[in-house]
Amino acid sequence: MAVRSVDSGKNVKETILKEIPSAKIDVMELDLSSMASVRKFAADFNSSGLPLNILINNAGVMATPFTLSQDNIELQFATNHLGHFLLTNLLLETMKKTVRECNQEGRIVILSSEAHRFAYHEGIQFDKINDESGYSSYFAYGQSKLANILHANELARHLKEEGVEITVNSLHPGSIVTNILRYHDYINAVANMVGKYFLKNVQQGAATQCYVALHPQVKGISGEYFMDSNKGTPASLAKDSELAKKLWEFSLSLTNPK
Repeated sequence: MAVRSVDSGKNVKETILKEIPSAKIDVMELDLSSMASVRKFAADFNSSGLPLNILINNAGVMATPFTLSQDNIELQFATNHLGHFLLTNLLLETMKKTVRECNQEGRIVILSSEAHRFAYHEGIQFDKINDESGYSSYFAYGQSKLANILHANELARHLKEEGVEITVNSLHPGSIVTNILRYHDYINAVANMVGKYFLKNVQQGAATQCYVALHPQVKGISGEYFMDSNKGTPASLAKDSELAKKLWEFSLSLTNPK
């Protein structure tokens, strides 16, 4: 488990071990809003000798006030997309090695959201990523979630071209009662109060990512968007291959500055 708060991660580990005493769990620190943290985590994991069969890119912040990350990039784009983009690229060789040694399909699962339909009208504001004057916390969230699908689709294309047996899919987990809306106290309070009647609980919310990561029916399927453990249809911008390529190059330039 790669976690921002190691103490919280250890608490979860203890809870899991009570239910499944035979589980083997490592808790490692990872702050996806910091490229330095991502690079340290990836270096530590790659040198650990551990195999990597499945990578679930699950972290996220939602509708934050305008904030720049440690790397001076708008926080939601930095955390929800760029951190996962860099992490996946840095772990890819280890995953390819595992696939060769295990002779078993690797899977990368990237959590998006139906909020990808509510990005800025052009989709990704390449020239205005850090533009505070035009910033909308919800459109910026939608932008980062659109980026997740575009990233998954473009990486899937790269791996297919290479002939590597690693699939990449994105998904909408459902509207879940968590603390992701903590930056909006009133909405968060309402969601927690009435959410139990119409939102998914955490276990239900985890169902689709577990399905995409583990189910035999998903074998060989790549570059798809899932909802409620079924293939879904994302917005037209999410299927724009030229936009995906442009985002890929843009993300490379931000994560590997010359």
